[in-house]
Order: sequence, then structure tokens, then C-alpha cells
Amino acid sequence: MIELKNDDLRVKVNEHGAELSSVQSVDDKIEYMWQADPKFWGRHAPVLFPIVGRLKDDQYTVNGKTYHMTQHGFARDMDFMVIEHEDDHAVFQLNATDETREKYPFDFDLRVSFTLEAHTLSVHYTVTNPSSDVTLPFSIGGHPAFNVPLEPGQGDFSDYFVTVAPKKAYPQIPLVGPYNDVKHEKTLNLTTPMTLDHDLFDRDALILDLDHVETTLMLSTQLNDHGVALTLQNAPYVGIWSPYPKRAPFACLEPWWGIADNVDSDGQFTHKMDLQTAGPKKSFNAGFQIRFF
Repeated sequence: MIELKNDDLRVKVNEHGAELSSVQSVDDKIEYMWQADPKFWGRHAPVLFPIVGRLKDDQYTVNGKTYHMTQHGFARDMDFMVIEHEDDHAVFQLNATDETREKYPFDFDLRVSFTLEAHTLSVHYTVTNPSSDVTLPFSIGGHPAFNVPLEPGQGDFSDYFVTVAPKKAYPQIPLVGPYNDVKHEKTLNLTTPMTLDHDLFDRDALILDLDHVETTLMLSTQLNDHGVALTLQNAPYVGIWSPYPKRAPFACLEPWWGIADNVDSDGQFTHKMDLQTAGPKKSFNAGFQIRFF
């Protein structure tokens, strides 16, 4: 476990999955991150790579060959190498292996960096294509889960709300089972805060189409002054999720550069909706910030 610290926060990141596992305030010891109780969901904040969501029938085709990969890809279940570590900064690296090539026939260099400044943790993804002649296709995303309520005994799930800026009605991409149904896009009015309710997630995550516009989602309550604010500069989507029908005491705010297969997907990986690419010897960069208050 790698630790970052400053005068405001103590952060822990697990080398397994480069997974953010704990963010605790120094002053009042509030734990912001969900602590992975397997009764509800045994993860904290997995890195989603090289896919976000589910593939149709958990498989896809590249150059006529079929590959199998489960939901959200394999990075979350692999050990990363720590290549930089200071008090307020760490970088985790994952490279292609024979094991990954059986599921995903591409070479890659994935780096996840965490930088702590005052009450803000910045998370940055760099996906580099080491090939000199093949374009690297992929999706990537985050899945941080936050305790709701943040302080035990102070309110419950329905005492929290999500406020989105800019305030507007957002295109919402529905899910049919685990697959996106963009042809039947809905609208979610977020001109006012959305009060959390477990029934919001009866059809899985709420997926907002951000159109790469800088957006901030704040998870907070009127019962106290504590919460989190997640800011994305260039993400196409953000998911809001809590497991249903479980009444889990956490909510996820998920920045995505990719999305689950479409209900009409033909299985060709290069046809995948909102697929990112890195050309030969090129890199893709993305990230987000979480402010803890």
C-alpha cells in the first residue's frame, strides 16, 4: 500500500489495480472512500481499462480473431509497478504481458498518477502506444466510491444529493441490461440538485453525456459541511451508480472515456462507441480531480 500525505489529507493507493483505497481527513478523521465491504461491493475505486462497461457476450473481434474480456477490463485485477513515490505524488505503471495479450492483443504502457495538493487529489491517466506501426484502441475510466453517509450516524443515503455544474438538462444514455441504448437517449434535469434514492439505480448507472465539457459533480448533504466534488475537464461521460437492489451506503461518481457496448454492437472492437486511440509511438492523456471537504 502506497501512502500520500499532507497537512489536510492521508491517502492510500493499493499497488493491486492502482486502486485508491482510502482518503482520510487529518483533522476529524473522516473516511471519504468506501471501504469495500463485499456484502455490497468489494472494491473502492477500480481503474477501468482497456474497456469501460461490458462487451456484448463478453467478447469482441480484432482482425478476424475473437477475444474474451469481462466487464471493465483487466487492469483493476493486476499488480502495478510503483515508478515514482513522494509524500504528495505517486505514479503506477502497467505494461502488456503474455497474459494481457490473450485478452487484448495490443502492447501498451498505462500509467496512473496521483497528486495531492491541499484538499484536492488529482488522478491522471497516460496510455502510451509503444508500437511503431499499429494504432492502439482502448477505453479508460475511473470508478471511485464514496461513503454515504460520510460520518456514521449522521443521516442516511437519502440525506445526500448530487449537484452538477453547469446546471442544465443532460442527455442521459439508458442501459438495457449491461449495454447502452443511445438510440433511446433520455434527458435528466440537473438544474437543481438530485436527491439520492436507491431506486434511481434500478436500471444500473445513470450515464450523463458530457460532450467533453468541463463538469463538476458535488456529493454533499445539508446535515454538515462535508462532501466531495469531482471535476472532469474532457470526459465524454460520467456515471453515477450505487448497486441495486442492495441498499448500499455508498455512491460512485465515475469519469469515463468510453462506454459499454451498444445493444446493436457488431462485436468489432474498432467499431466500439467512443473508443479512444493512440497512434504509433503516441500517448493519450486524461484525468480528473477530487476535492474533499
